[in-house]
Amino acid sequence: MKCWAKTARRGSLHRAGNTFLVLLLLSGIAVPQETILRSQSNVVLVPALVKDQLGGLVYGLEAKDFIVEDDGVEQPVRLDEAPEGQPISLVVAIQRGRRAYAEFPRMQGLKSMLDPLFTLGTARVAVVEFDSHVDLTRNFTKDATLAEDDLRNLQQGDDGATILDAVDYSVKLLQKESEERLRVLLLISETRDHGSHAKIGDTVAAIGQSNAVMYALAFSPSLSNILDTGRGTNRNEMHNGVDIMDLAYRTAQAMRKNIPSTIASMTGGEYELFATRKKFEVRVNDFTNHLHSRYLLSFAPKNPHPGLHQIRVRLKEAAEGTVLARSSYWAEGTK
Repeated sequence: MKCWAKTARRGSLHRAGNTFLVLLLLSGIAVPQETILRSQSNVVLVPALVKDQLGGLVYGLEAKDFIVEDDGVEQPVRLDEAPEGQPISLVVAIQRGRRAYAEFPRMQGLKSMLDPLFTLGTARVAVVEFDSHVDLTRNFTKDATLAEDDLRNLQQGDDGATILDAVDYSVKLLQKESEERLRVLLLISETRDHGSHAKIGDTVAAIGQSNAVMYALAFSPSLSNILDTGRGTNRNEMHNGVDIMDLAYRTAQAMRKNIPSTIASMTGGEYELFATRKKFEVRVNDFTNHLHSRYLLSFAPKNPHPGLHQIRVRLKEAAEGTVLARSSYWAEGTK
């Protein structure tokens, strides 16, 4: 079976990353005139997760089953395999600011996610908390008890939710880990950013350059507000005069500026929304199961123009499933 057992093999990805900074920039950047190839291999790596129509993983595909286009031009595709047993470095970046404290009771499934990783004996987990500030609660540790205690004892933060800053900080932590480790970021936050200084283009670029895989679990404060009111668990935030229609409108508006979803889609990561404890636990289990289930596709573009390249990855038989993969890369050049 040629399923990529290592979500983004560090060694290979780093070598390719020296050639192409895999980033998906939304902001304008000056286009250089001459391409500089920074590696002897000149390979673009495209980790890909394939799901069927029911959301289940699709295994057993081969290179011939994929179509990869670079700026609309189909490329010869290679599918690599990685050895078993790759160690994992995981950063859990969790929001504590704004309404996040009301979500803490729904996040009990985190322990069930960490347990199987620590059981392997090779996982290193760090915990990052954020509101208007980003703090490293626990640096990388192999001690499951320490990490689980940190997550169990989360405290309410201030009115900030600097999602982009937290992602940027977490990715920099991952960059310090060995290239041979699988670098993973699990982001747990609301859907909108409040107060970040980091830019989304730079943040996406950092994920690509670090060869990290992102999995985002998000909640909508407005939606949670409505649901908690219906459950009778809202004691401080809502009252008899609350306009539910206004809250529903604000929920829809918030989802249009969904930062975790945007970053995940641009980097080939995964994004899921949760509103209940059961849904959170299901999503966390999915995250654990998907860690080693990506295909490692690659192609070698000939004479790529400097600047942003759009990548499209799909299956030759579209009915077989949906592909989650990064959607572009950046070829460097000089002025």
